[in-house]
Amino acid sequence: MKKSAKNISLQQAAEIALQQAKLQGASAAEVGVSHSKGLSVTVRQGDVETLEHNNDKGLALTVYFDQQKANASTSDFSLTAIADAVSAACEIAKHTQADDCSGLADAELMATDFPDLSLCHPWKIDVEQAVEIAMECEQAGREIDNRISNSEGASVSSHQGERIYANSHGFIGAVNSSRHSLSCTLIADDERGMQRDYWYTIARDAKDLETAKAVGVRAANNTLRRLNAKPMSTGSYPVIFSAEIAPSLFGSFIGAISGGSLYRKSSFLLDHLGKQVFPDFIRIHEQPLLKKGLGSAAFDGEGVTTQTRDIVSAGILQSYVLGSYSARKLGMRTTANAGGVHNLTIDAGDLALPALLKEMGTGVLITELMGMGVNIVTGDYSQGAAGFWVENGEIQYPVDEFTIASNLAEMFMGIQAIGSDVEIRGNTRTGSVWIDRMMVAAA
Repeated sequence: MKKSAKNISLQQAAEIALQQAKLQGASAAEVGVSHSKGLSVTVRQGDVETLEHNNDKGLALTVYFDQQKANASTSDFSLTAIADAVSAACEIAKHTQADDCSGLADAELMATDFPDLSLCHPWKIDVEQAVEIAMECEQAGREIDNRISNSEGASVSSHQGERIYANSHGFIGAVNSSRHSLSCTLIADDERGMQRDYWYTIARDAKDLETAKAVGVRAANNTLRRLNAKPMSTGSYPVIFSAEIAPSLFGSFIGAISGGSLYRKSSFLLDHLGKQVFPDFIRIHEQPLLKKGLGSAAFDGEGVTTQTRDIVSAGILQSYVLGSYSARKLGMRTTANAGGVHNLTIDAGDLALPALLKEMGTGVLITELMGMGVNIVTGDYSQGAAGFWVENGEIQYPVDEFTIASNLAEMFMGIQAIGSDVEIRGNTRTGSVWIDRMMVAAA
């Protein structure tokens, strides 16, 4: 008896797609099949504002005819729909231009060990429970102070899913994962107008989330501390990027050493392999096998085995960030980063944020960035910002509506310390970052 689309597993769908690609003459093929489901609830001022269930599935296929390639996708897992998607990809591929760098990652690099990384922890939460948690979170924040005048809401989200990646090397890898979060954004008033801020918690396992009350209170306190902000005086000052926003600095760094930027010659770090790009106390490395890590993976988007490795050691750039295509364009070998880095970690120093502020003495603590003013080609950096003025190692008052500017190369070499207050709510793990000097301009 033929199986209906509902009865076809993700692995079977992947195998069928690869079989069809072979039957239709493809020299190689790869397929990703996924199914995810979840619940998201947002409450605002004590009322349910949005309620969303999702149940999504999809199959994305790439076929190769030697160095010609094409893609197709479908959300229908019936045999006919899969065959039609493969036929469409094969037909398109015959009309594409050959690229001698295209193709699957090398067979000998495929992962063979699949450790349990504890990535999937289903949360048995229904709508009523989610609403209750969100209500508790928002209420906890709104009750802190009568200056909390409004709310942009509190949200609870719970998602889990499975993804299969398979290719014609015979590789099949499956990942089951979950991600749960709770967030709250509040608004406060003073004579200068309104200020808003937020807090959130996110984890693979709902047991690792902060409590609803803790998130609401933190959101309220973050908002209140921004009241009575004063304008900045234009000048050149030391700055500290708080741990919450510091990952963006290293995101720019990864963008500059990623294969696409390098082979297009559009990076200010072109040809910097083996050169000093950070002070000698900086170590940046990947930890792909961390239990419950938000960026953990035993294999990358091409099935290549991930590895714990140094990208920067003693401040020296040791490796780029490459998938197989960009590696071939550069005459190098993939670094198992098709799809990105895995738990990028910047080794922390010994000083927590209060101690960093004391060491800095006078300067600016940046807690929010606005805009898209980062040029990876030149390294030029200019962002709108908000934060706090610091004197004698102590926060004096909030400051907003100013711009910080420099060049990424100078900023990286100007790092004085990495704080011990490591941010782990994402794929980049870093503490606060103290940079010796940046230009700060009042709006």
